[in-house]
Amino acid sequence: MRPLTGPETTPVSGISGEAFVCLPGSLTSGVILLCDHARNTLPEGYGTLGLPAAELQRHIAYDIGAAGVTERLAAILGAPAVLTRFSRLLIDCNRGEDDPTLIMRLSDGAVVPGNRTLTAEEREGRIARFYRPYHRAVGELIDLAMAQGVIPVLFSVHSFTPTWRGSPRRWHAAVLWDKDPRLAQPLLAALSADPALVVGDNEPYTGTLKGDCMWQHGTSRGLAHALIEVRQDLIATEAGQAEWAERLGHAMQSVLATPSDDTDLRTVQFFGSHTD
Repeated sequence: MRPLTGPETTPVSGISGEAFVCLPGSLTSGVILLCDHARNTLPEGYGTLGLPAAELQRHIAYDIGAAGVTERLAAILGAPAVLTRFSRLLIDCNRGEDDPTLIMRLSDGAVVPGNRTLTAEEREGRIARFYRPYHRAVGELIDLAMAQGVIPVLFSVHSFTPTWRGSPRRWHAAVLWDKDPRLAQPLLAALSADPALVVGDNEPYTGTLKGDCMWQHGTSRGLAHALIEVRQDLIATEAGQAEWAERLGHAMQSVLATPSDDTDLRTVQFFGSHTD
């Protein structure tokens, strides 16, 4: 993906590939948005992976509401965004290539027939066709920003279920991060300033997964980054997606406008990883 050729140009045009969609934005925004589980669709020839169609409407297939939030947030920030085109059941772009959950055979009680007898050849084919192009697009967008003198902040948008195994989840949203606090901590503070919100700090999930998208493009490259999880019932509708995009947009604008001398978002810094 090379939407631009000259370092003097900062807007990124919406160039996409089979495996990903790139929304237009300006690199001078200083932010690149990512959505690893944007859609529940499957490419031609894969059918429903043998699942009843209703299963593809569940969280096992995609992060409900995350794409809508990402699209609106990109417009608010004027930032480019890269989103996956296909279901996480085909391949999970938020995992490392050697992760055993890269292609799920069983997900939240649902057996995935199309993945049960996956051959090494089919696994490698999916990685080459759907996984690597997405990560290559993200990497090349980062390279393009840095070539223009912009060290970008990475912000990944996800969503989580309101209940898990019958237990309600109290959080409205959560910020996931590993060892780099530069974006995560100010973002937590900005969101938690609203007394009506319960904001998780690395809960109900943790951001310390080696090989995941933020590890590949943030931790390994020394770029400030964070992953936001929003509860799915809050963003299942367009109105909810617009509300949360505005909330996250205000929070991000506040964080980006308030630089700290000892945690500069605009520098390359290596903090390591809890999984090292």
